[in-house]
Amino acid sequence: MRLESENLKLWRVLGIPSFKFQVSSFYLLTIGFISILGQVIILRELNVAFYGVELIYILAMGVWLFWTAIGAVIGRRTYSPSVMVVRFLFVIFGILLPLEVVFIRSVRLLFGGIPGAYLPFGQQITAIILSLLPIGVLLGLLFQWAAKLYVEKDRTLAMAYAIESAGGLAGGLTSTLLLLFGVQNFTIAMVCSLLAVLSSFIRYLPKGHTPIPISSYVRTLVFLMLMLIFLSASAIDHYMTQWNHPRLVDSYDSPYSRITIEGEAGQFVVFENGVLGFDTENTAAEEFVHFAAIQHEEPARVLISGGGLEGIVREILKHKPRKVDYVELNAALFDLARKHLPENYLNVLNSKSVTVRHADPRAFLEDREPYDLILMGMSEPSSGQSNRFYTREYFKQCADKLKPGGILAFRLPSSENIWTQFLTYRNASIYLALTSVFGDVLVLPGVTNIVLASNAPLIRNPSELTERFNERQINTRLITPAYISYILTNDRFFQIPRQISSVKAPLNTDSRPVCYQYSGMIWLSKFIPDMRNWDISSVTASKDIPYLYIVPLMGLFLLARRGPKLRRITLAALAGFMGMVVETMLILHYQIKSGVLFQNIGILLMVFMAGLSAGSLAVMRLTLKMAGNQDPIQPDKNLVFSRTVRWGIGSSLFTGFGILSLVFIVLLKSGYPSGLFLVSFFQFIAGFLVSGIFAFASLSGVQDQKLVVSPLYAADLLGGCIGSLLASLLFIPFLGMEQTAAIMAVLALAALSLI
Repeated sequence: MRLESENLKLWRVLGIPSFKFQVSSFYLLTIGFISILGQVIILRELNVAFYGVELIYILAMGVWLFWTAIGAVIGRRTYSPSVMVVRFLFVIFGILLPLEVVFIRSVRLLFGGIPGAYLPFGQQITAIILSLLPIGVLLGLLFQWAAKLYVEKDRTLAMAYAIESAGGLAGGLTSTLLLLFGVQNFTIAMVCSLLAVLSSFIRYLPKGHTPIPISSYVRTLVFLMLMLIFLSASAIDHYMTQWNHPRLVDSYDSPYSRITIEGEAGQFVVFENGVLGFDTENTAAEEFVHFAAIQHEEPARVLISGGGLEGIVREILKHKPRKVDYVELNAALFDLARKHLPENYLNVLNSKSVTVRHADPRAFLEDREPYDLILMGMSEPSSGQSNRFYTREYFKQCADKLKPGGILAFRLPSSENIWTQFLTYRNASIYLALTSVFGDVLVLPGVTNIVLASNAPLIRNPSELTERFNERQINTRLITPAYISYILTNDRFFQIPRQISSVKAPLNTDSRPVCYQYSGMIWLSKFIPDMRNWDISSVTASKDIPYLYIVPLMGLFLLARRGPKLRRITLAALAGFMGMVVETMLILHYQIKSGVLFQNIGILLMVFMAGLSAGSLAVMRLTLKMAGNQDPIQPDKNLVFSRTVRWGIGSSLFTGFGILSLVFIVLLKSGYPSGLFLVSFFQFIAGFLVSGIFAFASLSGVQDQKLVVSPLYAADLLGGCIGSLLASLLFIPFLGMEQTAAIMAVLALAALSLI
């Protein structure tokens, strides 16, 4: 039951290992490929459907892993699937994926949502569960059955895991390249579906077996139907986007977000991930720019980091600066806006004093000459991506690039009259980070707070500011001398410093990005009102709470030692848990230090998958060799692993996890530059250790590999699910990356009791 000789030659040319390549191996590769590619597609759609709230993204990752684990565990462990059923599941996947995209894009309409408003929290969770259930269970079931087909030939689960991970590497590479070349998300979905259906045509037949004609006809019909949809993908994509944007002008999936432009009667509105970014008729840029600019005697050199298209560039030119550097992170947003927004709105970008750059603002600022004024127009710190512009480290970078008397200004969406507890915590964490760097900080109240910082005293006398405003003869629609006096003399102006100083909140830093977690809690409290009364200051301030888990965890480990089956399952779950936590820390660290380029983060994910593939293969070969097995791929069913072999390999893997965590702590404390190569190396090592532990667990004392496929793969996925949620929602935001890495080191040490 192997590929025909022509196909065998092809796989050898492509560099497939020298052992005979079975179609079940191809199926495993395909499952890994469509799993990663499909995951990217669906998570991007969910991110847009729920207005780019990062908490939804994290929950979706956890739900995805959970349903995949359910698919991996359902059914009898001794069940031997037929190859026709596996091929049928590939066809079902090809049909399901585009239907999932259609469902997610229509979810607001199906649940009766109001345009621009959040669905009730229960409906959002229900939508996530429903959208991920069929495809998650299907992929888990696909791996379970394909792996059973593979191990029927006396192969190992570890090798099946390695092959599936190699497919995931290819899927990550494909998603990265397609996004890099501007292929839209729905088109990528159709590519993924077509490849899944095509894989079902690979021949896998015993000698003398005749394929069922009707099966071939059905698969051909499905493929042709999907091909027609693929050829019309652009028009269908535009039509579905109109469901939520009826006055759609254009839409584009960039590596950072989905950009959508609506227009009517000469007014245009720009959305990012469904969230209102700006429109061509508002006055928000006036308020932000002029309150900052009149604080400076002569803002000759100005840096604008993000937000320039909404009118910030136009307003700052009214102060006649000699040099304006406008840095826009998302080049696709800039290009799409220039394509559709009115000429009189964008003419200011052609001014001789304005230079437009497409770069990461943090990287751009490193080698610049000092500025008089830095206007930060980035979005609020509600994600790891945006939080990096509101940390102590970035504020220090800005302070170092300001001339004496220079000013940093940014906006912070808030509440005009009442600050909830979480909103106070969030604003305080940013305020304290800012005051740790700058000598004077001024917060101007409003629905959106304007925050000004300088190492020189800021002006609080409204008459002095209105005099400077009048001298510059600035023409505005909102800002007037009376409005300036009102902002600087109302009660809220004096109340804000008192309110911020009354709470105990940690500073928002690169290694402890607590601010974006508070933003997530603010979002949650909209649906769970009782959360507004939670006091979490004791949790964030305590350094002992993180280690209270050790006693019950050691009890769990000792319980797992009572039986070899439970021990194997615990080891697999622990590998998934620790791997996901470390992977999350490394990716967030790269975001903070090097900028959030989705292509590069995709590379990090690919390197992790490469580590998974290499680790499983290497540990399997080493384990079998140390146990005296003659075939490094195919284990002897009567093979017995000595205690020395188990301890030597198992302790080495968990010690490696501990060392990796400690090295990461040293990296954080030293401030050593963390580029793509270094973080990729750590990602590879983390993936290697995860799959190495999984391979070790699947081989140690196992006589029949088919019996451990479902429980171990499900445990690995469930461990990753829990690790993803805890790392993103609890460990990293509240404890910081240093303490989280320390916890992983202690956990690796404690895990030695399981070997």
